[in-house]
Amino acid sequence: MPEIAPGAFHYSGFLDAGAQARLARDIAEVIAQAPLFVSRMPKSGLPMSVRMTNCGPLGWMSDRDGGYRYEPAHPETGAPWPPMPRMLLDIWAELTGYPKPPEACLINVYSDEAKMGLHQDRDEADFNAPILSLSLGADCRFRLGGPKRADRTIAFTLSGGDALVLSGPARRSFHGVDRILPSILTPLPAPLMGVGARVNVTMRRVT
Repeated sequence: MPEIAPGAFHYSGFLDAGAQARLARDIAEVIAQAPLFVSRMPKSGLPMSVRMTNCGPLGWMSDRDGGYRYEPAHPETGAPWPPMPRMLLDIWAELTGYPKPPEACLINVYSDEAKMGLHQDRDEADFNAPILSLSLGADCRFRLGGPKRADRTIAFTLSGGDALVLSGPARRSFHGVDRILPSILTPLPAPLMGVGARVNVTMRRVT
């Protein structure tokens, strides 16, 4: 088992080149239906450095007035989020073994200068369910801590095709992306070429 910390499992190279291309096609179709947008930090209203969209029954977003939350529709088009691709549901079942399917799939698109500060995923009602993320494109330096912001952290590389599961004690761990690694800018698969440097897909239970 590729357990790097209690409850945290890093599956290096889980998706081969063909699987990455298939996932990229699915994500490109989602983006075509639910265009990328920029969420804003609560209170300050400052824009996040990543662009995002969602698929599945619920989608994560944030703005100055409403804060972090899940919504059933795109904040700009007002349309429901596209269905979650079958491939993602199959991967969830394979890697998590959780008896219920994910309800939200957040798609984050990183430029080569984007990052994600340390944070907890705590906007969900179900903390027993794991979090599953998949990476495409450029490598990034990922940081994983504990349930308190001041806890010791570890840093490791997430590459295109990698999967990461946060479960059990790692479910509430602080985590983030320090930076995209510019020396290892692996291009995104062709269906997503030009969208950004790295795409991260994160699936969660919400209710």
